[in-house]
Amino acid sequence: MSVAETETVKENLYECMFVVDSSSFANDPEATTEAIMAILERAGGTVVAHRPWQDGKLAYEIEGRRKGLHYVVCFRMPSSGVKILTRQSQLSDVVIRHMVIRHTPELFNAMVDVLNGVAVAPEPELRSKPAAEPESEEDEE
Repeated sequence: MSVAETETVKENLYECMFVVDSSSFANDPEATTEAIMAILERAGGTVVAHRPWQDGKLAYEIEGRRKGLHYVVCFRMPSSGVKILTRQSQLSDVVIRHMVIRHTPELFNAMVDVLNGVAVAPEPELRSKPAAEPESEEDEE
């Protein structure tokens, strides 16, 4: 066995927010989703969860478009795939903009739960013990 065969590639946990044309997604959501998944597949990503996030007016016009749909995807991928993902997104007719964020496992799992619709229990608040109530002077009479 060579060293290359025994070496495992570490996959990082990522979230990517794609901005796609709203009208294209409204006309054919399956084709838009397939195009995004194909970009991730070419980059070596394994999709864990995905869904449309927000559709609305953009803060500024991008490539002549005033509206966009934000599509969020959580996936696992070697770090070398980020460069490929960026290039494929720039070449895509579907993707207007994108942003990739690397997550810690805790944040990644929480984000996946949100995308899958799993209710996330709130963390218990750290509170100090309440101060003892002062005795009232009326009780002393």
